[in-house]
Amino acid sequence: MSHIEERIVNAGFQLPAHSVPAGLYQPAIRTGNLVFTSGQLPLRDGKLVEPGGKGKVNELTQTDAAAAAGTALLNALAAVKSLTGTLDVIEHIVRLTVYVASESYFTNQHLVANGASSLLADFFGEQGRHVRSAVGVAELPLDASVELELIVSCNPPQAII
Repeated sequence: MSHIEERIVNAGFQLPAHSVPAGLYQPAIRTGNLVFTSGQLPLRDGKLVEPGGKGKVNELTQTDAAAAAGTALLNALAAVKSLTGTLDVIEHIVRLTVYVASESYFTNQHLVANGASSLLADFFGEQGRHVRSAVGVAELPLDASVELELIVSCNPPQAII
């Protein structure tokens, strides 16, 4: 188990197996030292997590939606690992984008996104500090409450001798 995965487990979480795409896209793509993930939903065992993973977010459900953002983050990290073999090659979390299906007049998208940002800090320390956008949207696929994308910088692949 990698050092980062040990931190994930010690924080009380489990990195899932990377998911099979539901469409004509890749869960993640590596170009040079960067890995870009596709949008990740708060799915566990193929279903949206409840509470918090389904429906539009408001002030009453924002805490549960923040926890769902953490689940989506774990799915994004699993997608990264599917390309890199280990999370220990991550040099830095570059960017996190969180889309929040929002009720009218809900403006706390940043607090929902903190559910993922705080985990990145816990798992990666200083390398987990990132730039971020938290965006309110009308609807998300499968009636999910959140969807997130991640960009990470990785060490170059090792040459095989």
